[in-house]
Amino acid sequence: MPDNVHGEHDRGRDTRSRLRELALQLFAEQGYEKTSLREIAEQLGVTKAALYYYFKSKEDIVRSLVEDYMADIDDLIAWGRDQPRTPETRAEIVRRYLGIVANGTAVLRLLHQNQAAVSSLAAAKERGELFRERIDALIDLLSEPGAPVRSQIRAASCLMSISFCCMHYQDRVASPAELRDAVLDVALELADASHADAGHAGNAAVPAEAGARATG
Repeated sequence: MPDNVHGEHDRGRDTRSRLRELALQLFAEQGYEKTSLREIAEQLGVTKAALYYYFKSKEDIVRSLVEDYMADIDDLIAWGRDQPRTPETRAEIVRRYLGIVANGTAVLRLLHQNQAAVSSLAAAKERGELFRERIDALIDLLSEPGAPVRSQIRAASCLMSISFCCMHYQDRVASPAELRDAVLDVALELADASHADAGHAGNAAVPAEAGARATG
């Protein structure tokens, strides 16, 4: 592929990424309903026609953010299914899921703070069902085969504690690293994988690529 084609592709991807980031920021500051495509285009310094090239509506922007978030979880599930059912695997699943959620907190907050508007969007119900399917798959990976309900609930509590605490405590801690450390510690206990994460002790950083699509 010629260099000029590569350059145009990279610029297009950068514009799309900046559009999504700005839209997320405006949705958070003003609310989904009060933010218009025209305002997003004006603040980014592009024409409305240019914005339409990437997204035909605000719903398209939300859909792309949610789809990328789901794709990151799908990648994690696919990886987990190829691994042995060990405490070490559970620990890595927890760490990677924390990375996805931490990088996608802005998307989760958008969905949470604008529930009335977002829930009315087309396919919102379908997205909810697909998310539950993914959570069920992760619960299965964090539980022993044929595990009793108690074990499944512990696995579900592990996942829910990550999602809830990353959002709820985001503005209540001194730094993102402090929050990740605390959330990871509790989540690993719930997943019966605390001892298996010894190799990562003192370093709760998550893989840099985890959740990259959620905001990019």
